[in-house]
Amino acid sequence: MTAERTIDQERAVTEEVLASFDGTADPRLREVMRSLVRHLHAFAREVRLSEREWETAIDFLTRAGHITDDRRQEFILLSDVLGLSMLTVAINEPKVPGATESTVFGPFYVDGAPEVPLGGDIARGAAGTPCYVSGQVRSVDGGPVAGARLDVWEADEDGFYDVQYPGDRSVGRGRLRSGADGEYRFWSVLPAPYPIPYDGPVGDLLAATGRGPMRPAHLHFKVTAPGHRPLITHIFVAGDPYLDRDAVFGVKDGLVVEAEHHAAGPAPDGSHPEGTWTSMHFDLVLVPESKLPR
Repeated sequence: MTAERTIDQERAVTEEVLASFDGTADPRLREVMRSLVRHLHAFAREVRLSEREWETAIDFLTRAGHITDDRRQEFILLSDVLGLSMLTVAINEPKVPGATESTVFGPFYVDGAPEVPLGGDIARGAAGTPCYVSGQVRSVDGGPVAGARLDVWEADEDGFYDVQYPGDRSVGRGRLRSGADGEYRFWSVLPAPYPIPYDGPVGDLLAATGRGPMRPAHLHFKVTAPGHRPLITHIFVAGDPYLDRDAVFGVKDGLVVEAEHHAAGPAPDGSHPEGTWTSMHFDLVLVPESKLPR
């Protein structure tokens, strides 16, 4: 069989699949599926995908499905390490000057986190150095945003989220509301660097490609308020050795924050920690829906 005939046969397969979507009623779905097929087929032709490699890929996806449950999302992890998550963030993030930058959602968010009062403790026994986190939620126009809902979650000093431990304990995460002037504050523990889960297919992929699984120390925020675009972001600890080699490409310079270290003594909320403690201050600036592109 000539090379020209082989190429014609390959293209015929692609054209037949593309044509199968011609009757798709939803124009956006039709656009997405046809583009997906074109790029996927082009990839297979470019690398001359072998049947064994195709079988390996199917097995990889099957394993990712089997390991995924209500406490672990391997497909989000895969999206993260391939940079697709951050690319999607970049495509969809509103380009509004002064707004807090977005970053990856991550696989460890849990809906229905415990409610804590303003100034409360989300650590609730998580291991680590106490950390007092504070700031203001405001709009890009400078006005405070009262009553914003802040979901916050993080790993402990050993690099594990609560959902990675046996049982149903909920530590290192909580939900609170900003105050009348948009202020927020809570106690937690100083974030620590940690590896993303690498005991599954995504970890095997990283090992096979010579990549590391580490993420720099960070604290997750999900902020929602009426009339504003939801914000998904982190704050990263300045000086962390993994800031320039985050396994999921989530670091942005504007999200890096100094962690101040304090000796035992009075804290801003009037409490007196018995040992050393830390503090971080970061304002969360939301985009009003009126400023979003139409």
